[in-house]
This record gives sequence, C-alpha cells and structure tokens, in this order.
Amino acid sequence: MTPPELDSLAHFTKARSARGDLQQALHHELILAHRDLADSVAGAYSGPGRDRADLRQVAYIGLIKAVQRFDPAVGRHFPAFAVPTIHGEIKRYLRDLSWVVRPPREVQDLRTTLAKVYPALTQRLVREPTVPELASELGVDEKTVSEALNCQSSLQPDSLDAPFEGGNLAEFHGSLDNRLEQAENLVILAAAIRTLDDSERDILFRRYFHEEPQHVIGERLGMTQMQVSRRLARILVKLQHEILGRPAKSGAGPEAVSA
Repeated sequence: MTPPELDSLAHFTKARSARGDLQQALHHELILAHRDLADSVAGAYSGPGRDRADLRQVAYIGLIKAVQRFDPAVGRHFPAFAVPTIHGEIKRYLRDLSWVVRPPREVQDLRTTLAKVYPALTQRLVREPTVPELASELGVDEKTVSEALNCQSSLQPDSLDAPFEGGNLAEFHGSLDNRLEQAENLVILAAAIRTLDDSERDILFRRYFHEEPQHVIGERLGMTQMQVSRRLARILVKLQHEILGRPAKSGAGPEAVSA
C-alpha cells in the first residue's frame, strides 16, 4: 500500500474502534439503568423450588441480550423491548434447565399459570382453592391440575438425607428387605418337604402348622406321645440333611439334629 492508503486504513480502524467503545459504553449504561426492571420480571417467577438468585441471574442475561439486540431506529422505548426478551429468557431457563425430572411442556406451562392464578383465587374465596375450583377457573380437567400441582418434586426432589420416620430417606429406601431371604428359605424348605412321604408330611403339618400337642397327634394316629416325639425328630433330621445336601443316615435319631 502507498502511504496515503495506510493513513486512510489507520484512520478507519481508529474510528471503528472508537464507535465500538462508545457502543459498549452505551450498552453498559443501559444495563445498569434497567437492572431494577430485570429484578421485577424475575420476581414474577419466584415460588417454591425456585431460587430467586438464579432467577435474577437469568433475568440479567435476558437484559444483556435485549441491550445487544435493541435498535433505536426501530423503537426508542427500550423497556417495552426488554421486558418480553427477559420473560422469554426466564421461561426457557425454567422449561429446559431447572427440572431434575422434566415433565411434559403443557404440565410445566400449567404449573406456571397456577402459580399466578392461585393467590388471586385464594384472595377471592378467602381460603385455599380446591383442585376442582382451580380446574374450573382455568378451564382444564382436574387430573391435569393435580399433575401440575404435584410436579413440584420434579423441580427439587427431596434429599436422601431429609428426616423421615425417625431416620432419613436413605435409610428408608436403602434398608434390607428380610422378606427376600425368608422367601428363599421357604422355597428350599418346600423342596425338602416334598421328599417326605404322606405320613411324615401329615405329622409335620399337624405339629408345626396346626400347632397340635404331641399327645393329641398320638391320639389321632394311634401312637404314644413318645413315638410321636421320636418320629418328629427323625423327620427333622431328614429335612436337615435334605436342605444341607447330605444323604440322611438310616435310623438317624434325635441326636443327628445337632450334627
């Protein structure tokens, strides 16, 4: 380039830089002047499960985007342009990022509408509105209203460390189910009982399921109480060996139960 061309390029670059600095300064001034506007819009979305500080931060992002997109040649009233932009930014945040378990879009939108309608309806009725009253007010079915009201836990699920019945949720949900071990034992015992003959099963059933005394069983079967006792002992030994997988010895007596 010739020296005049270099001078022209340098002048253009300096002028462009100056315009950029001026624009940035104007943007900063607009942002600082309208922070209260962003705070006000964020306050409209506050409620249970929503952190107000997070909402303010998102509103400020919406304000910055509004400043960057604002064109005075199209309209000179900046707040009228900024408010819808901030609302849109907060709605996107609530729809896409604030749910741990994300419900359907219509449920999310209905929950936001309920948050606005609920206080006004409470004031009008001088009491908390019922689900049918909310459904009638919004023109939707009761099931949908209930689902929107109950989706609060999808925003902020209860902590596993939260107190619950003298302990916490982690202890309640993570406790061992002893019924599983009992079920396994019952299956093994049932298989062992099937190896007994009918008379052995009959004595076992009367003694341990009907809890009949040994002398009553003896009277029913024409046996003495001692005979019933010895017969039961042999049956128990047989079951023990069957469960442990060892063959029962012929003529095993009561002493084998503890073997």
